[in-house]
Order: sequence, then C-alpha cells, then structure tokens
Amino acid sequence: MKTSRILIVTASILSAIGFSGCAPSASQLKAAIEKDPSIVFVAIEKDPAKFIEVVNKAAQEAQKNAGERAAQEEKKSRDEEFKNPLKPELGGDRVIFGKKDAPITIVEYSDFQCPYCSRGYQTVKQVEKEYGDKVRIIFKHLPLDFHPMAMPAARYFEAIAKQSHEKAAKFHDYIFENQGGFKDKGEKLLTEGAKKVGADMAKLQKDLKDESIDKTIAADMEEAKKFNMSGTPGFIINGVSLRGAYPFPEFKSIIDQHLSMTK
Repeated sequence: MKTSRILIVTASILSAIGFSGCAPSASQLKAAIEKDPSIVFVAIEKDPAKFIEVVNKAAQEAQKNAGERAAQEEKKSRDEEFKNPLKPELGGDRVIFGKKDAPITIVEYSDFQCPYCSRGYQTVKQVEKEYGDKVRIIFKHLPLDFHPMAMPAARYFEAIAKQSHEKAAKFHDYIFENQGGFKDKGEKLLTEGAKKVGADMAKLQKDLKDESIDKTIAADMEEAKKFNMSGTPGFIINGVSLRGAYPFPEFKSIIDQHLSMTK
C-alpha cells in the first residue's frame, strides 16, 4: 500500500510539472524522484490543491483497504473459533446475569473505570433485553493499570458478592451508570454504591481483606491474557471472541449463529 500511494502521488507530481507520454513505470518514477527530489516541491508549488487532493485520496484508499483486510482477518479468526471455541473457566461461585442454564454464555472481561466498558455495558443490556433467558453473562475482571479506581471497584464487587450476588449485580450496574463520578468522588463512589444496594458495610470492610478476592481477580486477568485480551472490554460468546466495545449487531450476528447451530 505504501508503494501504491507513492506511485499515485508521484504520478500527480510528474503531471503537475508537465510530464506527458506513456505511463511511467514504478522504477522510472522512483528514479526520477531520487535523481532530483526538488521536483516534488516544484510540483507542490505549481498545484498544491491537486497535490493535497491526491494525497487525501490515497490516504482514504489506504484506510479503506486496511479496514477491509482487518475485517477479512477477523472473519477468518471468528470462523475458526466457531469450529474450535475458546474455553474460559465457567465454574466457581461467580455472579451471573441472566438464567443460569441459558444456551448462550457471554464471558465479559471488564474494567469499572474504562469508558469503553461503559459503552459495552450498555450494549450488553441491549443483548439481555433482546434475548432474555437465552443469554447469561459472567462478569470477570481486567482492571487496567492506568485506571486507579478499577482494581478497588473490582474488589468491592467481589466483596459484595460474598454477601449477595443480587446486590453485587446491582452494584455493577450502579457503578457503570455513574462512572463519571470517579473523577470527583474516587472511592467514595464505591462506598456510595455499596450503601445504595444495601450491602452490610461492616462485613464489606472485612471481606475486602479476604485474599480469595485478589486470587479471583488475578485469575481473571491471567485468563484474559491467555486469550490475548490486553484491552477492555473483551467478550467470549460461547467460545467466540469480540475484543472491544462492539455495537449490538456484532453480538447479534454471533449469538444468532450459535442459536441456529443448536436447532
């Protein structure tokens, strides 16, 4: 693509300085520029608008082609995962959103302070609304280092889960729906959320010191790393991955394909 862009721009340059005749070869164009680089500046001065137009067109074409290649590679990878699904750990006493025996399991790796995870939260809510008892979501943790409240939020979630999965689920929703409050409130947003969902605050403070919480979060992070999920959010839908805050249609495509395979 780099060579193609150079050819397009160089052809425009030679045209701008009056080149005529049969289309020059790649080697001729390259040789002309190397022999006298100043012709580039002459061409720009002669017709700068045309030069910018060609450069922008080449950049747009490069972006389009890169996007198409990425989409093709992603489809190929996704098709492979349908054949050989990823296998995250589904056991343990984890908070589950939805019906426990739902045919579709979405494992989510998330960061409570990540704005993209907030977008992912909204999309997952749309998935739950659309598919109801057909989906269940297992929320796992991937707190990023540059989000200082992500790890404390993950620990609060797991500590509240020791009291009640229902309260932990409500806490999860409260934090994502009020995520902007981290800027001014910091950890106060977490205590505020815990009180809001009716958590026993004394037990919460005790459970926050439980080493099992740290082990759970560490295991989640290690699992995410195993599946090459370095950013958030990340999702595994019955073994098929989505890395990023994809819109609802991407989830729908994977879920519908899974459901069609079970009929």
